[in-house]
Amino acid sequence: MIGLDTNVLVRYVAQDDPRQSPKATRLIESLTADAPGYIPVVSIVELTWVLTRCYGSTRDEICTLLETMLHTRELVVADADIVWKALRVYRTGQADFADCLIERSANAAGCAHTATFDRNAARFCGMALIE
Repeated sequence: MIGLDTNVLVRYVAQDDPRQSPKATRLIESLTADAPGYIPVVSIVELTWVLTRCYGSTRDEICTLLETMLHTRELVVADADIVWKALRVYRTGQADFADCLIERSANAAGCAHTATFDRNAARFCGMALIE
């Protein structure tokens, strides 16, 4: 298993760099179920942020990509069960994916709630607003 940095994932998904994208493609397409790529949770968060902010990807596009990554046997997504739960919340709401993942991660850790000053995070992903 090898770890995959966010920039490798972005180059593969966006196919936007004439030098790096082919290298990322070769690497990712060489992965197998017996020798998969490992994607840390922070790379999932960064990937969604970059694709949304820099490439204008829609919520549906992000959801489809994450679902594909989670279903792909050649990829191991860290804390996949929590990422799935965050994805479900993200798909149905208006919260940022990172906020959904923060709340679901805290919930999985046994937290009674997740405190926030972010009104959207409180409204759309179930965090407790500090007023």
